[in-house]
Amino acid sequence: MMGPHAGFERRVLGALEASPSRIPVVPGGCGSGRTWLLQRLRDRVGRAAAQYVDVERCATTPERFFQSVVSSSPFPWHGGERAPATAREAFDALRGFFDTACVPGGGPCTFLLDEVLELRTFESFPGLRHVLRDLIETLSASPNRFVLTTRYVARAHRLLRDATSRFEVMHLPPLATADVTDFLAPAFNGYEQTPTDHRDYLNRTVEALTDGRAAYVRAIGDMMGQMGRGADPISALTALLSVGGSLDRWCHFCYELRLHRARGYGALKAILDILADDEPLTLTEISLRLHRTPGSTKDYLSWLEDVDLVTSRQKRYAFTDPLLRLWVRLHCRPTPPPEDDVAREVQRYALLRVPHAEEPAPALAYAGVDASPEERKGWGIIEID
Repeated sequence: MMGPHAGFERRVLGALEASPSRIPVVPGGCGSGRTWLLQRLRDRVGRAAAQYVDVERCATTPERFFQSVVSSSPFPWHGGERAPATAREAFDALRGFFDTACVPGGGPCTFLLDEVLELRTFESFPGLRHVLRDLIETLSASPNRFVLTTRYVARAHRLLRDATSRFEVMHLPPLATADVTDFLAPAFNGYEQTPTDHRDYLNRTVEALTDGRAAYVRAIGDMMGQMGRGADPISALTALLSVGGSLDRWCHFCYELRLHRARGYGALKAILDILADDEPLTLTEISLRLHRTPGSTKDYLSWLEDVDLVTSRQKRYAFTDPLLRLWVRLHCRPTPPPEDDVAREVQRYALLRVPHAEEPAPALAYAGVDASPEERKGWGIIEID
């Protein structure tokens, strides 16, 4: 069975195997499957010929980062026994390692750098002002092969604006309906025995609820497996978003991480609260609700766009991740939401996103929702007076 994103994986491998090789840069939102992709590539290329580096986890100081990369590498370091003495020396040694490392026999090796933009934190050390620019210059001229990922789409495009044509931005697509099967089948007991029409309904529903993000799909599949026979995606999502659920924790992490990478923390949270209540909104509408000038509001919105929390289309702003918006509605309040509130909000969210079903949607999943007759028609449920 082909894995999710199999076509995209082949495209990345094609870029690596081209002559000269290209450098795929894969931006994607939280939970989109970037890390999973790199680990799959490492297995395809071979662990003796490829090194995966989670930059976010080990980028402490330049000296320690260099030592951790070299000490865990399958490729030998030929730069001498003396350890770099300064931050500048360590970063230059790292660039030299990426440039000159090779597999046994002298062939090119492959470096898979996850969350590569986190190296920007080194710019606070003496002598390091343009870390990412210097790294890009090194990689562009190296005979080795590289795949870079980042969760920051806007920043990646800005960094590569003046880079050589060797760099190729490849946006990781959301999971297609067929891809959802590859996540649900191993997690959801009895999935293969489910009638085909019901499996198709499950796939479409999960894809719609998750916006095709791999981490969300996997979480729903795992929760349905735990809930057992009769579980449905909407009930699973409700459990996952309840206080302490795995998607509650995941969304909280992504929300705080991106805000802390931006400026204007408090004002940005206020704008996200506003958009969680109503979207899309224009700049003027947001500034009036925020009680700030349009000029300052425009700055705040640009900072939110910089970390991909909001997206602007036709001068109207909305959350980039619809499930994160749902989490903000539920959990960015003075007290944790009761279970009834979580169920109600998840049901409303599902009403807006789940496509019209050819078969009746699970009745219990929509119990207690106030909706018009027109809205109920979209559920595929026949009402009898």
